[in-house]
Amino acid sequence: MIRLGIFLGVALVAAGGVAADTVVAARTLRAETLIGLSDLRLLEDTTPGALSRPEDAVGLETRRNVYAGQVLRALDLGPPAIVSRNDIVVLSYFRSGVAIQTEGRAMGRAGVGDRLRVMNLTSRSAVTGTVLSDGTVEVAGPR
Repeated sequence: MIRLGIFLGVALVAAGGVAADTVVAARTLRAETLIGLSDLRLLEDTTPGALSRPEDAVGLETRRNVYAGQVLRALDLGPPAIVSRNDIVVLSYFRSGVAIQTEGRAMGRAGVGDRLRVMNLTSRSAVTGTVLSDGTVEVAGPR
């Protein structure tokens, strides 16, 4: 029985299951705060679902308020918003070699790769698309 316990303990340490760090907020971070290294602390603790490396959070934006000492999870963070609510954006629609571009008004905030509802200013209809790195919102047509 003792041999089995020692073997399991060695296996857990070798696999990195015992000693792990958890990233927590060093101060209260309001929603939409861009995270820097000084905003984070490491705890010698394992919390399921929590980030374990500060590098995974630096440069991202908080999606909700995170209080000092609170564990950071991937769902709490996202890419920094490049489009704000009511911004005028370019809507791009591609289908079968035809490209249409028009202007739209953003109905929320979004970062690169996020889905965003946009009101087409010409037709006044709301469409949903994906934000590209230049701030254009690409609306996918049926394939």
